[in-house]
Amino acid sequence: PKLARLVKLNTNENPYPPSPRDIAAIQAAAQQGLQLYPDPDSMALRQAIAAHHGLSPQHVFMGNGSDEVLAHAFFAFFQHQCPLLMPDISYSFYKVYGRLYDIATELVPLTQAMQVDVAAYARADGAAVAGVVIANPNAPTGVGLPLQQVEQLLRLHPQRVVLVDEAYVDFADENALKLALKFPHVLVARTFSKAYSLCFQRVGYFVGHPGLVTALDKTRDSYNVNGLGQIAAEATLGDLKFYRSNFKKIITTREWLARELTKLGFRVLPSRTNFILAKPPLFPAQEWLQKLRDKKILVRWFSAPEVSDYLRITIGTPAEAAALVKAVREIAG
Repeated sequence: PKLARLVKLNTNENPYPPSPRDIAAIQAAAQQGLQLYPDPDSMALRQAIAAHHGLSPQHVFMGNGSDEVLAHAFFAFFQHQCPLLMPDISYSFYKVYGRLYDIATELVPLTQAMQVDVAAYARADGAAVAGVVIANPNAPTGVGLPLQQVEQLLRLHPQRVVLVDEAYVDFADENALKLALKFPHVLVARTFSKAYSLCFQRVGYFVGHPGLVTALDKTRDSYNVNGLGQIAAEATLGDLKFYRSNFKKIITTREWLARELTKLGFRVLPSRTNFILAKPPLFPAQEWLQKLRDKKILVRWFSAPEVSDYLRITIGTPAEAAALVKAVREIAG
């Protein structure tokens, strides 16, 4: 929407811009070499990611955002006759990729606490599955699955690839990267969009066994990661102190907003992301969506019955969070 003074809390973007070091690196790179193709192997960036995580570049697969790396994994690993298992409430593109590649999918309900139900992914009767994909922390719920339970899930289907999508993990307490190195059938997806303020550049990656990375390399275009994106992401890893400070600010604002909305009668799920899922009082959530929009505040509403009573609210700056609370008070009277 082209509205002036819009408070945009509906797309889970980082409210803070990239670091000055990132901007300088992009500006310098734009002064020369734009007529040339970028490194098709993204090797400098893969080496930087490997150094950051304490592994080798052979464990890293790069893509045009984590959406693309996920799409390559669906195409490469899940085209079986048996179904791919995924949560019934999760990132909507999983279902999109299932339809795109004609992959049968089985939606596994969350628990009543809106958490991935590990036991429900077991197949005691020996029925085959194509694989498993989960987001952790999950979206749009924001709820995280403890690492011990993630490992339990990975052990259920050791002969199939399991994807753990960690797009929001920088706002959480733990991550599954060590499991991607421990198990040869696991890929962990990461992105530079959410925590590192590079949505515009579209850079994502998998960490996993070199055999899986080699297989994924066979499915991608030669130049699937643009050159400025590679340079920006590499510069980001050289300025982690800047970004970790922003993580703390977002988490602090998230906890403040959750407390304030709870005081106003909202039911707020425990979040480990840069957004919250909150059930509003007084009116249906879809009505709240419009009332907030009328006050130039955008949030997200989903029509799926399991979450249609909730709003997903991105964590913005403290000023944006305060504007939302102020609007809620006015709407609630």
